[in-house]
Amino acid sequence: MLKRSIQIFIKRKSRFFTYIIATVSLLFAIFFAVSSGSAELSYLNIATILIDKWLPFEADIDGTYTHIIHEIRLPRIFLAMFVGASLALAGAAFQGLLKNPLADPYTLGVSSGSALGAVLVIYFGFSLPFLGSLTLPFVAIIGGFLSLIFVISFAKMVQRQLTIETMILTGIVFSSFLGSLLSLFIALSGDELRQIIHWLLGSVAMRGWEHVFLLIPFFIIGYVILQTNARELNAFAFGEGTAHDLGINVEKRRILILFAASLMTGAAVSVSGTIGFVGLVVPHFVRLLIGADHKHLLPISAIVGGTFLILADLFARTIIAPTGLPLGVVTALVGAPAFGVILLRRKMS
Repeated sequence: MLKRSIQIFIKRKSRFFTYIIATVSLLFAIFFAVSSGSAELSYLNIATILIDKWLPFEADIDGTYTHIIHEIRLPRIFLAMFVGASLALAGAAFQGLLKNPLADPYTLGVSSGSALGAVLVIYFGFSLPFLGSLTLPFVAIIGGFLSLIFVISFAKMVQRQLTIETMILTGIVFSSFLGSLLSLFIALSGDELRQIIHWLLGSVAMRGWEHVFLLIPFFIIGYVILQTNARELNAFAFGEGTAHDLGINVEKRRILILFAASLMTGAAVSVSGTIGFVGLVVPHFVRLLIGADHKHLLPISAIVGGTFLILADLFARTIIAPTGLPLGVVTALVGAPAFGVILLRRKMS
């Protein structure tokens, strides 16, 4: 009994320190990203500018630096943070729900649906009168939702009792079909080609606060739904039979979790384009640190995902400045080898 109590105490302490380290790392990444770039700023200057913005404090500050921080760097950093957190949360949910270590936010075709919606806006150049510049994110989110609805509906037509295997297979096939449509639009495009390719490669550059504020509500809704279903995700990890034996309404909870994860994926893709490997690698990494309890796996995955994408974007915009690399390229370059190492360690353990 005493040994068990000591083990529980050590485990709780370990998780507490993991939360502290993850949060401190996120704050460090934010300040480091704000200070780095073509215009180097010290931490003191950054703190002074932020205090001057939010508190009744007057300081002799160059207006150019204020504009750089508040209108260029901070929106980009916070957008990267929320996109990374959204994709990591969705990846953790999909992996727990589908019992598939290779599952990520793109498994069910939601990402491809969002990408196709955005490409349609770029290709045809239309704008909805009541949305203006937010037409692209709005249509991308709708495209992601329609993709999810189609995948679930078709999977139910194929097999009345909705199973994980049928959903994965349907999602992969539908994602491949949407990918072919994307290739068709790329082949038919002229002046829009460069813009479409740049968007599909993923980026958080040239985005404003409106994109951050657009993503935040979807992130909050998705996170709350997933966190309140953490117990159900733990049960799903042991199989649908186990979840049913514990009194869980399997089909209702499955659709609710899919809805939340797809909501965050569609919203993230709508503002940043397709960014891979965040939802695949980050949950694996966090699971190695703290275990598979989704009560802690979800929030820590969100923090680590946000930190990872902030640092990846910092690398993307500084490595060949002032040109910059597509963010999706950087996450793939880092994520693919990291995932390979994780798989090797799992096989050897």
